[in-house]
Amino acid sequence: MPDTLPPYPAYKDSGVPWLGRIPAHWEVQRMKTIVRERSEKGFPTEPLLAATQTKGVVRKEEYENRTVLALKDLHLLKLVRVSDFVISLRSFQGGIEYARVQGIISPAYTVFYPVQSDVHKFLAWLFKSRPFIENLTLHVTGIRQGQNIDFEKLKRSEIPLPPPDEQHAITRYLDHMDRRIRRYIRAKQRLIALLEEQKRAIIHQAVTRGLDPTVRLKPSGVAWLGEVPEHWEVKRIKYLLREIDHRSTSGQETLLSLRMNHGLVPHDEHFSRPGQASTLVGYKLVRPGQVVLNRLQANNGLVFASDVYGVVSPDYAVFDPITDVDLQYLTTLFRTPTMKRKFRVESKGLGTGTAGFLRLYTDRFGLIAVPLPPRNEQSRIMAELDTLLGGILSTSDRVQREIDLLREYRTRLIADVVTGQVDVRAAAAQLPEEAEEADALPEVEPLDEEEPGEEQMDVDEETDA
Repeated sequence: MPDTLPPYPAYKDSGVPWLGRIPAHWEVQRMKTIVRERSEKGFPTEPLLAATQTKGVVRKEEYENRTVLALKDLHLLKLVRVSDFVISLRSFQGGIEYARVQGIISPAYTVFYPVQSDVHKFLAWLFKSRPFIENLTLHVTGIRQGQNIDFEKLKRSEIPLPPPDEQHAITRYLDHMDRRIRRYIRAKQRLIALLEEQKRAIIHQAVTRGLDPTVRLKPSGVAWLGEVPEHWEVKRIKYLLREIDHRSTSGQETLLSLRMNHGLVPHDEHFSRPGQASTLVGYKLVRPGQVVLNRLQANNGLVFASDVYGVVSPDYAVFDPITDVDLQYLTTLFRTPTMKRKFRVESKGLGTGTAGFLRLYTDRFGLIAVPLPPRNEQSRIMAELDTLLGGILSTSDRVQREIDLLREYRTRLIADVVTGQVDVRAAAAQLPEEAEEADALPEVEPLDEEEPGEEQMDVDEETDA
């Protein structure tokens, strides 16, 4: 990372509360003098776009999150040209998105462009800076997916504007630093992926073959399972777990949800969605010592042993153990790649197209055979796994903290540079010439973590339900 950047020689009060002081030679202008709204329609053959908080405005097929789109009335979608900006339904949380491609987008979004083309790169960084994003909360209206930005109100707000040559220095410096930081982050993410792969391999070996590499094996009698230790049993799940269906009558319990990295947690602790049920009466009761399965996400291993009391969606399945079995062992087994593939094979499709789901019904779930060591060995495997995985988990946590610090540094750097708190002119002049990376985008973490599927490209108000 670079040495400490100097401040500007002189500052003045901007008169804008969120901005504070700015360099004495910078201007403050209302957005309406800098940008114009674009509302061009009637381009049904243009590619469909998505406005994302971390990728900017991209083609729909490049956006990995599941979206739902009504493929009709495409002539009603708004045209977005290269270097335009898009205010989406989540912009008040993650900033205004910059378009590097041309296409059409939801009519619910606001599209605008800078009057002077040479200012768009500076605005792209400013609109994704944390101070500007926090300022956006002053310009929201209505309740739709939470809130939406009132563009007419926003246009009357004031933003900083350095001289043109200084804008160029700022964008050159931030582009360079962003490339470096993203490279560091990608390298660390690759390390975490390798650690995760190593962790999965250790877990899979332990719960399907045990911890003794010299143990004698026998055919399991199940083609997809292969061999198992000769002193292990192979049993169908229906002989281990029994589904129960007890429902809430008061609706006063805590709503729980299965999350891959967290297990069974309070629903509103991680996310909330529009259309959430107003009452929990009729939801399934869960208590500690039971197993909870998300039928619609069984192929992702969303099955955990419960250590909390509450209610879950009626789409979930809740099980009591029939026999003495270590539920942590059993549910860890269920989340191995081999078991998740088997769950997918045994699941039945619901719905069609991208909105379809796979559902694992209890009868098919119960017929699946699993390897089962003696009860004391189950507990010993889980205890030794904690030791075996301790180093991997601590290393992964340390690397993730390093990623978090890099992201925090980038967020702070962008904010300080675009608001003039530090002077990057000399640093930018010393930078080597670099080819721009195809994926280089102004990027900050949104104020609220974006949940998969939350973004939408809606025609006729369709959403990802």
